[in-house]
Amino acid sequence: MEKIYEDMLDKTPFFVIKLTPQHLQQIEELQVEVYEALADQSILQPLSTDEFEYILNGNGMMIGAYVEDELIAFRALLNPPFDEEHLGYDCGIAENDFQRVLYQEISNVSPKYRGYGLQKTLATVIMNAIDLEKYDYVCSTVKPYNIPSLKDKFSQNLVIKGLKIKYVDKLRYIFYKDLQQELSPVFTDKQVISMGDTAAQQQLLKQGFLGTRMFEENNDWFVVYEK
Repeated sequence: MEKIYEDMLDKTPFFVIKLTPQHLQQIEELQVEVYEALADQSILQPLSTDEFEYILNGNGMMIGAYVEDELIAFRALLNPPFDEEHLGYDCGIAENDFQRVLYQEISNVSPKYRGYGLQKTLATVIMNAIDLEKYDYVCSTVKPYNIPSLKDKFSQNLVIKGLKIKYVDKLRYIFYKDLQQELSPVFTDKQVISMGDTAAQQQLLKQGFLGTRMFEENNDWFVVYEK
């Protein structure tokens, strides 16, 4: 069990490893613990056993944080199957490059260990572990007003590339990052839109704007769009 990261949670040491199929029971038990503790369970789309096994058997990567022998957090990247819902279509990626796309999948932190920035730490660890010889893009979907997940994506410099119905009937932001892009783009135009104004955001996205950050003001959240 090779440790790929070690640090402290206040005075408690923890370590991170790459997870394998033998960790499945711990992963699923933690997912149940996290899901049951949510005030709004609609913000989390739990993964099925089949979906976890698909990732753990080589179609992506999962890492887990441990305190001694207790799994306290995990984070996943998925190498998705090709289908009509593939986020590559939404992000303007050529079909023959779809095999070079990873999805940021589920991220769970035990309620007992919140407040230590573990989600952000695991994001850094897993993104640094991506094989840039194999992958060029990371994509993800987030529900509007799921503020912790939106902050998580923006903190990693993912940008909003779309806002549309996914998974049959769920409105989702589509986030995107080009892993090979070394320089930050230079923007010359900026618009600020309430997160609740779906139509206005969709119009800007059609015009080539990207959602680059967000902020809170007067009890609402606003997204900054730039191009």
